[in-house]
Amino acid sequence: MTESDRPIFVPEPEVSSRSQMAYFMAYCARAAGIDFEDWLEFSKWSAASWRDFWRCFLAWAAPETEGTSEPVCAGDAIESAVFFPELRLSYTGNLLRSTSPDQDETVALIALDETGRRSEWTRAELRARVEAAARSLRALGVGPGARVAAIARNDDEAIVACLAATGLGATWSSVGPDQGHEAILARFKQLDPGLLLTVGSYPYQGSIRPLRDRLEAVVAGLPTARILVSLDRDLAAVSGLGREVVTLAELEAKGSSSEAFNWPRFPFNHPLFVMFSSGTTGAPKCIVHGVGGTLLEHLKEQRLHSDFKPGDRLLFTTSCGWMMWNWQLSALASQTAIVAYDGSPTFPALDSLWRAVGQERVSVFGTGPAYLQYCRDAAIVPRDCADLTRLRAIQSTGSVLGDKMYDWVAENAGSLPLQSISGGTDILGCFVLGNPLLPVFRGEAQSISLGIDLRSLKSDGGGEVGELICCNPFPSRPIAFFNDPDGSKFHAAYFSQNPGIWTHGDFVILTPRGGARILGRSDGVMNIRGVRIGPAEIYSVLQDFVEIRQAMAVEQLSPGEIGGSRLILLLVLREGVTLDRPLTLRIKKELSRRASMLHVPAVIAAVDDLPATHNGKLSERAARDAVNGRLPANLAALRNPGCLEQLRAHVDLGGA
Repeated sequence: MTESDRPIFVPEPEVSSRSQMAYFMAYCARAAGIDFEDWLEFSKWSAASWRDFWRCFLAWAAPETEGTSEPVCAGDAIESAVFFPELRLSYTGNLLRSTSPDQDETVALIALDETGRRSEWTRAELRARVEAAARSLRALGVGPGARVAAIARNDDEAIVACLAATGLGATWSSVGPDQGHEAILARFKQLDPGLLLTVGSYPYQGSIRPLRDRLEAVVAGLPTARILVSLDRDLAAVSGLGREVVTLAELEAKGSSSEAFNWPRFPFNHPLFVMFSSGTTGAPKCIVHGVGGTLLEHLKEQRLHSDFKPGDRLLFTTSCGWMMWNWQLSALASQTAIVAYDGSPTFPALDSLWRAVGQERVSVFGTGPAYLQYCRDAAIVPRDCADLTRLRAIQSTGSVLGDKMYDWVAENAGSLPLQSISGGTDILGCFVLGNPLLPVFRGEAQSISLGIDLRSLKSDGGGEVGELICCNPFPSRPIAFFNDPDGSKFHAAYFSQNPGIWTHGDFVILTPRGGARILGRSDGVMNIRGVRIGPAEIYSVLQDFVEIRQAMAVEQLSPGEIGGSRLILLLVLREGVTLDRPLTLRIKKELSRRASMLHVPAVIAAVDDLPATHNGKLSERAARDAVNGRLPANLAALRNPGCLEQLRAHVDLGGA
């Protein structure tokens, strides 16, 4: 038996038998009249009988709804199926409701940052804040059809504002404050938001970084944003920009009332969030997710696969520009408290984040391979620097989690499941994730998400690498792309490659025991330090450099780097231009200023030519294969395959 065949963690039977997954599996067995032999049989049933599965889950999870649950789904085609068309609900109402007075007094939200700021709110206090903000936002015209955009920190202000706006029927879109103004406008300008919420500065690594210059450009580029809402009361940052200005604190104070607030209910497929793709071929796509699909999928992932329960606390290291920020919000619907951490995870001390996990008695800690590898390389021993007795699981996402990190966590954090979860912005959820009933194997996600007919295009459990596809409808499929009236962009993104099948853009190996190994992206998206980066944002900056004729950004595996890979920028320069130090520094400075530090390449290399297909389209996949020492799958598709040898041999790229 090889090391990969031996589990590194096995749940105790008495613990797994008390999990919500075990209870729900028994519930479905009674409802379907099937005595499931094991988890694998149950998982296969949930995918094959997906309508029965979702009917059972809606009844078992019991979110607050009105209307009828039939039909479960109108249509069988993934691209056009509509789930629960006769149901209405409130996302915010379900997150903030209490079923007993005792729940009102439990902690619902803790906000802390690297400066030492810490605040906490009970469920009743958080609900009162959100309701007060909603009353004032409604008076400003926020409601169904409104689009609200935010440049926000991962803190209580962002959470209150988001729940208030979406509770009124508006759609919410957010980015982190570290984004450059061009990256922000590439997203928000497509939405024509009527309201822009923003912080004026943010802390990172001990310094306060102002946003005034960035906001001037962003506000000028968003003429429809008639009102600016300051999330942090930094009026100097938003004054004098030619727009009406108000603070969130003022909105809450003005809307405060002892009167009961009834959250309006909206159709199951009413728009909730607009998320943004990484921008591989152009402007980031605006992915619209619905109220019901988001709530139901998150309830499934969090209550069943993650076993979130009342009294638990979740800390997920995320920014407001990543889907995991939206994902963490839904933990409130499981009566699980959110610990929102903002700032650098390594300041003021290298182990600050682990200390927060211990001090806040976190139950589930969410992070990524980049941070875990950093801790390993920095010789941080989490169980020596923090009290982790309340910690029962670590979840990791954002990039591929290597086998060795499982051993590091077991040796340095304790005997607990390290759960690899993977899905993405496209589905606002996970295709593979943890499971309280199953053992953990190194490098492997424990199970496929229930109700999902997940397959590998080349194999189905045979151990071969294939394209990750989904073959049945699921509720968290995006309801549309924004500004895509005929659905052509939506179709091209997920269904053009394999008609009738959702093609996700990941390489995967499905294991016979029902787990999965995610091997990375099959498209041009790059995972840099655990964050997905789209090359189009890099190209939009480089187009202003007259010295550059062609450019290509690719990801190169590099075990010594945090996250296990690095960003490589390949340049074909105009005749007579050399890649000297001043040009290199200017490129890096502009990418940092106009995009973000994550868009700054680790290596910039000048090359004679870049691989292109016979119709002239540059092939990032071929270049990525070359810099990683792999042969492209189809050399015949390239008009200039000889240029790949220069990439493989380039001294700056690790060649001889």
